Amino acid sequence: MSNNKLIMLDTETTGLKPKDGHRIIEIGAVAVINREITDIHYHQYINPLFAVDEEALSVHGLSNEFLSDKPLFERIVDEFIEFVTGAELVIHNAPFDVGFINHEFDLCGKQIRLEDICTVTDSLVYAKKKHPGAKNNLDALCKRYGIGNEHRTLHGALLDSEILAQVYLAMTGGQTKLNLDVSENANHASLQFDLSDIPPLKMVYPDQEELERHQQWLEKHSSEENHFLFQKDS
Repeated sequence: MSNNKLIMLDTETTGLKPKDGHRIIEIGAVAVINREITDIHYHQYINPLFAVDEEALSVHGLSNEFLSDKPLFERIVDEFIEFVTGAELVIHNAPFDVGFINHEFDLCGKQIRLEDICTVTDSLVYAKKKHPGAKNNLDALCKRYGIGNEHRTLHGALLDSEILAQVYLAMTGGQTKLNLDVSENANHASLQFDLSDIPPLKMVYPDQEELERHQQWLEKHSSEENHFLFQKDS
């Protein structure tokens, strides 16, 4: 587990199985650097050239009409590869998303696997080990760790990656920085303890008179203690 740079990633798809022709329709990813959620992110809607299942539509709300003018995966694949190469990807239920991404690589002629260019960490596996027998989907984890997700009425790849970042940091020991960005595009918060403004400790040394008085006190009480021990042993 890297403490320096992680990329939280999520996808939305037309359905559940690439082997049935289903495709990726949204990718969202956010970078976490030194355990701080950053503004560095990747987000792209994709035209799947494949009908969105009604069940999937009810989950993410992304219709074929909405996706019809979005780029094909082959048009965005290189920038996606550039964004994630060399990173540690944290994905909730990683086999699902990795399987779809590798399927898309195949369809556009890329002779690589996501695992070849990234380290993949499955946060669901981690959550199950930490909370055996409990529900460990994102909604359940948000409730367990007190992370607000009331605005998550539908699934969305970028939103879910940002929620995953908060959940994963909470599961693995919490954030070291909390930086509230009030800009219009900010959908995250990060916690920051800045120690740079704390002044150095002031050292105060005793003067000669104080040293002599302290020595006199030590000699007096040392004498009294020896007298007490003599009386006790007698």
